[in-house]
Amino acid sequence: MKTESVNKAESFYIAIILYKSSSDKPDYQPLYQESFVLIKAASLEEAKAKALNYGKDESVSYTNENGETITWSLKQVVDVNSVLYDDFNSSEDIVDLYARHFRNYEAYQSFEPLLSKEQLGE
Repeated sequence: MKTESVNKAESFYIAIILYKSSSDKPDYQPLYQESFVLIKAASLEEAKAKALNYGKDESVSYTNENGETITWSLKQVVDVNSVLYDDFNSSEDIVDLYARHFRNYEAYQSFEPLLSKEQLGE
């Protein structure tokens, strides 16, 4: 008797993962990192689990050039969703993966350092 396993085709998902830095330096100002991660999974639930595990596994501590311990840790998995177009074999030069919407540009601008050309340092 021949047995066949039923495997659902995997799709791509985008996870937005938020990390926070901390330090043993008393006056250290935390730095946050928003990371967009491409995940291959058979379902949204599996993609969410993979995103959470990935975020936890990415936690790291190191000593910077000033001898201070810097620790990056998972703050939150902000969102996990299907990519907009799952066709990466396209002849197009650009493939849309993810889009999000917001209403308050000033609030976005206040936390996005690249808009103000702010130099990030740790």
